[in-house]
Amino acid sequence: MALTPVSKLALESALTEPSAYTEIKAILEGTDHTTPLTAGTGITTGSGTVYKSWKDQDGGVIKTTIYIDIDGLRSTAGGDIIGLDNTALACHIGQITTALNGVIFAGTITCFEAPTTGDPDIDLYSATEATGVEDAAITTLAETQLVNAGDHTLGSVKYLTAFPAANEYLYLVSGTTTNGIFEEGILFIELYGTAS
Repeated sequence: MALTPVSKLALESALTEPSAYTEIKAILEGTDHTTPLTAGTGITTGSGTVYKSWKDQDGGVIKTTIYIDIDGLRSTAGGDIIGLDNTALACHIGQITTALNGVIFAGTITCFEAPTTGDPDIDLYSATEATGVEDAAITTLAETQLVNAGDHTLGSVKYLTAFPAANEYLYLVSGTTTNGIFEEGILFIELYGTAS
């Protein structure tokens, strides 16, 4: 029997509340799965943009997850930060800290919906500054490229080849030049860290 595809609305609604299992597990382990990363307002105020993050801990490994629907955000030139069009607001997608996320040792980006209109080649960077804005070159920050993605397509999985250091901020960056506002695109970022 063929499975019915999950609608984008149903998927985003399902991510709003943690499961009872996750709640009980967190209480028993003394971990806080409800403390998410917080994206800059140059991401969260996009029209149609959805950003959610959460974490889980299993023994000595912390898994941090970011779900981002990039609808309403803009890509410009290759190497420029993706965010709300023409904004001076911070466009990072969260800060990694050892206390919250552990020391990151692995990670992936899975594409749940192929990006359209904007640049489908979306790289992931970290930087020491929280001040990166849309259309600014990522190289204006003290940055590290974590994923050199190539085009994201439905179901594609990209692996981190470098890892964010403690207290660094994450950024989505155009890999090539496509000046446009995304009409579709969902990325699912999973980061694994060792708990202290």
